[in-house]
This record gives sequence, C-alpha cells and structure tokens, in this order.
Amino acid sequence: MKGEYIGEFEEMIMLLVGILGEEAYGLSIVDQLKEQANRTATIGAVHATLNRLENKGFLKSELKGATNERGGRRKRIFELTAHGKVVLESSNEVRANLWHQYSLKSI
Repeated sequence: MKGEYIGEFEEMIMLLVGILGEEAYGLSIVDQLKEQANRTATIGAVHATLNRLENKGFLKSELKGATNERGGRRKRIFELTAHGKVVLESSNEVRANLWHQYSLKSI
C-alpha cells in the first residue's frame, strides 16, 4: 500500500487503540505506552499522533459522556477503522517478512 506507511510510534498507538477498546483515550494510551512498551510520551505527542491517524482515516473518534472523576469533562474515545486495521496488518506483514529474512541470514 504505497503512501500508507506508518512509523513505529504510530503503529504502537494504533495497536493500543485496538487493545484498549472503549478505554482508548489519550491518558490511557500514555499509561499503556509506559507499562507495556517502557516508553515515555507526553499527552501532547499522543494527542497529535491520534489526530494525525484520524486525519489519515486510520482511526475514528467519538466524545463519550462526562464523569465526576474527570470534573465533568468528556473523553474522546478512539477506534480503529476498517482501513486502519488493513494498514496495521500490512505493516505487521512487512515487519514479519523482514524479520524472517534477517533470521535466515543470522544462522
């Protein structure tokens, strides 16, 4: 898919959106990046990436109801689009193929 390349950080964000489901919002993604990938990211960097991925059509978002714990503010929940799933799977296939070739050379 020419022109549909995603970088490592974008890929991790998309994977976390898929994993987190209804809990896929900015702060939960920041927390999971730290917990699962031992990677620190600012909330601003995550929001910028989420917005960029949404603009590319790989994600969609929806504002969910306000909660008392958030001081009445609403959460923007992100979800992979069908197109985003295809791009993510394509990225995985490319990486798997390269890793396979690398492992053959390393023997």
